[in-house]
Amino acid sequence: MAKRHSSHIPLSEALNEFIQENKLQKGMDKVNAREAWTNLMGNGVNNYTTAVELKNETLFVSLSSSVLREELSLGKSKIIKMINEEMGKELVKKLVLR
Repeated sequence: MAKRHSSHIPLSEALNEFIQENKLQKGMDKVNAREAWTNLMGNGVNNYTTAVELKNETLFVSLSSSVLREELSLGKSKIIKMINEEMGKELVKKLVLR
């Protein structure tokens, strides 16, 4: 059980403490990776995106269009860099487009 603080702390600090104590950071990173993909790629790519999943520093993205998959595969390193910048930390090392 978490300790109670007698002083007032900001909500963001309390949430970060809760995430750390309950070891929820990996799950939060998965959600953040999915959001980063959605924000960066826009509606055109998101319409063809069927799944986004982060596993062991690898971002797996399932696409329903083989043409789009081929186009995105040409800029994998740029996409990885943009996603890491969006998330604010170096989480994605490899991108797999399916």
